[in-house]
Amino acid sequence: MGIRMLGFYLAMGFLAGILFCCVWVFLWRKRGRRRIDGLREYLESVNTGGGAILPKGREDDFSGLQDEIYKTVTELYQTREAALSAKSHFAENLYNIAHQIKTPITSASLSLQMVRYEMPSDYFDQIKMQLSILTHLEEALLLLARMDTGMLVMEKEEVDVFTLLELAAENLQELFRRADVCAEIPETGEVSIRADMEWTMEAVMNLMKNALEHTPPGGVVRCAYEQNPLYTQIVITDTGSGFDREDLPYLFERFYRGKNAKKGGIGIGLALSKAIIESQNGIITARNLTDGGACFEIRFYGQ
Repeated sequence: MGIRMLGFYLAMGFLAGILFCCVWVFLWRKRGRRRIDGLREYLESVNTGGGAILPKGREDDFSGLQDEIYKTVTELYQTREAALSAKSHFAENLYNIAHQIKTPITSASLSLQMVRYEMPSDYFDQIKMQLSILTHLEEALLLLARMDTGMLVMEKEEVDVFTLLELAAENLQELFRRADVCAEIPETGEVSIRADMEWTMEAVMNLMKNALEHTPPGGVVRCAYEQNPLYTQIVITDTGSGFDREDLPYLFERFYRGKNAKKGGIGIGLALSKAIIESQNGIITARNLTDGGACFEIRFYGQ
């Protein structure tokens, strides 16, 4: 009888030990999931612009991971603030430079008008062209400074894409005529985007103009568009020789001028187009077509 009772107590003790271990493992895993959920929520809060302060919990197996996450997030915040500060100072300097060159440009233009009949016409035309380039540069610098500081507000409205492309081509009609290049914009149905009509048209015009300048007489600049559940795409192609392979990585950089850039350009049109498109939840890329010619692709994503 005593042996049976002893066996019974041993079995009960064994079962109790197993039960205790199961409860302990369950609680440990539950506490671990809670700690992981807390860290995940913290990272989600950081990604959405929330605070960078991580509540201090008690010491456990996750404390080391928590400390490393907090250090990394803090360093990223400091790097971000430093980058934003540098960008702000750069934009302010850009704005000041643009204003500083405005005065001498105005003075030189007035002086040129006063002596226009006292110099050969060739000299007058050359100086006038250079002043025109400087004026365009000053306006572009002011626009870039406004965009970098967030002062340029985009007025969002429903914009019909076909109308947008038609108006852009119409504004460049004289340039197309002089270059003996045709603009083709087939209408492919009703497609619209939420964008600023004026500035988006400015961006598209810069792309059309770039395509036009690299298309030989008798060539064509084509504009197509389509829409899917994710984005609206605008594709601008030409029948020229395409982009130089070495230029492709730098096409949208400010003041970059490729090997075949038009004389008198300042290398800012494509950079402006990129800035305008990206400020409206869009992206732009450039590539060469397999059968020749250059291609710009714009995608506006749903807001």
